[in-house]
Amino acid sequence: MNATWMQWLRGFVSIRVRGGAIEKLVNAALAKGLQLWSIRHTNDRELVCYLQVNDFFRLRPILKETGCRIHVTSRQGLPFWLLRVRRRVFFAAGLVLFFVGMYLLSSLVWSIDVKGNNRLSEEQILQVAKQEGLYPFQWSFRLDDASVLSKRLAQQLPGAAWVGVEKRGTRITIQVVESSVATPKIPQNPRHLVASTDAVVTKILAETGKPVVKRNMRVKQGDILISGLLGDENNTAAVVAKGVVKGVVWHEYDIVSPLERTMKVYTGEKKVIWYAVVAGRALKVSGFGKPPYAMYESIKQEEKAAWRTMKMPFGRMKETIMEVRMEHQTVGVEEAKAEGIQQARADLIAKVGPDAEVLAENILHEKTENGKVYMKVLFEVDQSIAIERPLVQMQGD
Repeated sequence: MNATWMQWLRGFVSIRVRGGAIEKLVNAALAKGLQLWSIRHTNDRELVCYLQVNDFFRLRPILKETGCRIHVTSRQGLPFWLLRVRRRVFFAAGLVLFFVGMYLLSSLVWSIDVKGNNRLSEEQILQVAKQEGLYPFQWSFRLDDASVLSKRLAQQLPGAAWVGVEKRGTRITIQVVESSVATPKIPQNPRHLVASTDAVVTKILAETGKPVVKRNMRVKQGDILISGLLGDENNTAAVVAKGVVKGVVWHEYDIVSPLERTMKVYTGEKKVIWYAVVAGRALKVSGFGKPPYAMYESIKQEEKAAWRTMKMPFGRMKETIMEVRMEHQTVGVEEAKAEGIQQARADLIAKVGPDAEVLAENILHEKTENGKVYMKVLFEVDQSIAIERPLVQMQGD
């Protein structure tokens, strides 16, 4: 039993010996003091046995002398057990370090978003938050409770009725509700509503003041539409005239529409570039070199790593570079005319207001020359025609 424990403490191996001089090898090994045990023949040219690790290296010269070959079938004993344990310890330590690193990364505050602020600047809010220990790359466990931070931030931010702090993963959101400030009403002087241009009245609705015109009446620029004077000659009151007055107005447009269009088209050729993204910084890992296209467009798509519902502060970004080229397309005269009129209508609506309605358009003059269509178009538009004018000017006049 003692010998067995000693063998286990020193370590031993099981070997298979092949060759034509097996008996000579065993005798030479025993003669040199090598410990072989459990020797048994499997056939005439092969045997198996056990020997200690130290004797295994002393067996090599005898193998050369006898021309035999050996194959280790098993390794046993304390030295081999310690080696296996050490490998598992390194693996376990690496696994532990990985999870510790993941925990430390997820315990950092990587970004702070500010929402709901209008009058308060984001820099001002972040500065106050930093004074309370809330800033990027701060440890989450060093922060006070969210309710405590909310109260302190609300106390230090003038004009904030309520401040909320919410933590999701490595991102913190500061939600601000600002105090409502009553906007003082600016007193208005009494005034009329007058025509901004020549028109035919289509609608008149007076909120305050006295309507002077009716539907289908033709008015000129400057005519009073809704008067700010109420009453008669003996009893007169001045008010701020308010209301809606619309009328038909004619607008003349000079339109030039080309017969040839230049269009941008995709060829289908593309190049993909990948980036590693860590803490908002991108590092190119593939697709080096300049884009191989003379003209191109670039589209970037970022994907952040996530563990369950928590987004990690690293990920990857895909940039797709697509080749484009410019093509020339010829259009017919009618199509060019339609496009020119459509653009003029859009420009007209942008000028007179979105509540305006184009009733009709009449082409007064048209010619095609030098690859372009030239037109003079008269638009009939139903639009607002009322503008304000103080009563002081009227009395002065």
